[in-house]
Amino acid sequence: MPHYHVSATTSAPVTTVWSLLIDGRSWPKWSSGLDELVEERSTGLGPGGRDDVGAVRAFRTGRVVTGERLTELVDGRRIAYADAFNFSIKDYRAVIELEPAAAGGTTISWQGTWRPRPGIGWLTPLFLPRVMQRMATDLADYAATARA
Repeated sequence: MPHYHVSATTSAPVTTVWSLLIDGRSWPKWSSGLDELVEERSTGLGPGGRDDVGAVRAFRTGRVVTGERLTELVDGRRIAYADAFNFSIKDYRAVIELEPAAAGGTTISWQGTWRPRPGIGWLTPLFLPRVMQRMATDLADYAATARA
């Protein structure tokens, strides 16, 4: 099964990084790879910027919209999600873990597994790890300038 494991470190405290992760509406602000949160295809978005387990967050990149369902939250430490709808991969599972960094700040560890769909899916192992590294780096960079 294809997989990725990427990481990034930020000077921001865990609380700042966590607040960005649990708020689906913030993801397009910090991710250079996401154009928008598609609210009409999302469900269960939390008020006040806190999505909970079961929420589906739909993101548009170009003309493609994919959805992820939150499956686990360990406050301030771990967020897990699975694909709710995705045209090129199936059985996608991802986990983002936050740890205080030894020198201060936060280490972001992001890993995922999936199965390719027939057709374009065979390309995903070639680009998805790079895309996810960019997501982790974007999050770390944005968090360093954000306020919790």
